[in-house]
Amino acid sequence: MTLAPLVSALLVGLVAVTTACSEAPRPPADADVRPVEAPVADAPDDSAPPPPTELVPALAGTPRRPAAPAEAAAMVRAAQRVVRSPAPEPDLLAAAGHTAQLAVREVAARRTWLPRVLGDLGRADRRWLRANVAARREFRSMHPGATADLADELPAWRIVPPAPARTLLRSYREAERRFGVDWEYLAAINMVETQFGRIRGTSVAGAQGPMQFIPTTWDIYGAGGDIQDAHDAILAAGRLLRANGFARDKGAALWRYNNSWAYVRGVTHHAEVMRRDPRQLRGYLAWEVYYLTRLGGVWLPEGYDRRRPVPVRAYVEAHPERLP
Repeated sequence: MTLAPLVSALLVGLVAVTTACSEAPRPPADADVRPVEAPVADAPDDSAPPPPTELVPALAGTPRRPAAPAEAAAMVRAAQRVVRSPAPEPDLLAAAGHTAQLAVREVAARRTWLPRVLGDLGRADRRWLRANVAARREFRSMHPGATADLADELPAWRIVPPAPARTLLRSYREAERRFGVDWEYLAAINMVETQFGRIRGTSVAGAQGPMQFIPTTWDIYGAGGDIQDAHDAILAAGRLLRANGFARDKGAALWRYNNSWAYVRGVTHHAEVMRRDPRQLRGYLAWEVYYLTRLGGVWLPEGYDRRRPVPVRAYVEAHPERLP
């Protein structure tokens, strides 16, 4: 299964709507899908409360992409300290997630920035940024990249709030218990496919629901459930991954979900981030939907609702803040 043209244009803000499919041939056994992460030097603890002079400028107002490496580092530090805090306020957590996402997008796009940003971060933040930039670059590599191939229309989607982290985690854990699929991988797939169900819409390949199943595949793994229901879809993904040998070879099973090793590596990076620190699930839940167009990544916020495709230029002229 490959990405369809309109679907591939999304390619996360981190979001790439794809289609779950079980008919693809098995990938080569010697493919390396393990994330590679350079060692990091010891650094001060990143879990301490953020100083107000850093937190307020980095998270105040509508999140914007950083203009320099130092600003990107400040955004990551402030955002991650909120995500790791014991009980962050919902509004602050939402701002932190979006801010961290924009930092990742900009660092991933600017090849010279990453070493400079890492130099301004502590150990935990450095590891977090490395993994997320690597994932972003993997998903971005799935798009051909030529301007002519990028979308000049925004999709006929609805963008809705995701389910609460506690609700989703309950479903991920149930699938893990029943089918032996690590919950972090189910969460990462849910994130990459529809940004945890924020996206309501059918892909051009016919995939539906929060885990993006083709109806014929759903007939096999859906167990009579509702393809649009998050709980049912997460359990179906667990069944599919178990059937494709997740216990024996995680990478091969993920490849059967989407026939791309870049997809496998990107999902694995996000899963490993959550495995190291389960609090990152709530940070990822605050990431927004960005749609890749000829003008750049356009933010589709909650409340975006279009029954027909929308010309990108007209939309951005009416909503300039959505092209950060």
